[in-house]
Amino acid sequence: MKKLVVLSGAGMSQESGLKTFRDMGGIWEQYDVTEVATPEAWARNPELVLRFYNERRQQLFEAQPNGGHCGIAELEKWFDVQVVTQNVDNLHERAGSTKVTHLHGELMKARSTIDADLIYELDNWELKLGDCCEKGSQLRPHIVWFGEAVPEIPTAIDIVQQADILVVIGTSLAVYPAASLVNYVQKGTPIYVIDPNRPEVYHENVTYIEKKAEIGVELLKKELEKLK
Repeated sequence: MKKLVVLSGAGMSQESGLKTFRDMGGIWEQYDVTEVATPEAWARNPELVLRFYNERRQQLFEAQPNGGHCGIAELEKWFDVQVVTQNVDNLHERAGSTKVTHLHGELMKARSTIDADLIYELDNWELKLGDCCEKGSQLRPHIVWFGEAVPEIPTAIDIVQQADILVVIGTSLAVYPAASLVNYVQKGTPIYVIDPNRPEVYHENVTYIEKKAEIGVELLKKELEKLK
């Protein structure tokens, strides 16, 4: 079974109604990143940070996977599909994808502030001051903040290096280190880029599908029929 690796970004979930960070009307127009998504912000005002992510979680509870998410999950019938996503939502998993690596953390998880290995699943949208881990420390969002290391990058590099087919969906390829992952694909590997704004990928074997995720994945499936 061929290994198909999907790199997904904010455009993938935008069609499910989740706001992106950089588009007009996006999240960063409402919040200053330095006030809600950095270690310094957490140290300065944890209540504001928790409120910000609670709002994101509420929005996620109201969202549903779109046809793009579902289409990627369906490809597991014919390919060994691994999803590497910049998104912190769980829409890929809810659509049925079974192998998902989250580069920037997971919105529906919290972790200890004194032991990064203590990670907890959340069953509702609210994380409050006073919610503590088993060691008694405050829980924080399980999110990679600006200025923090991205611990899943080595795993993601290994996944991309093994790809027989690479699919890039809904990402501008402007945020590093995630944007560098396309550089690790083996020479000659076919790459499909789904995005209406066409981020340039400098590779010898690239097919651009200049559509949004839902339509683009349907077109991708027709292309992949030839490679099954």
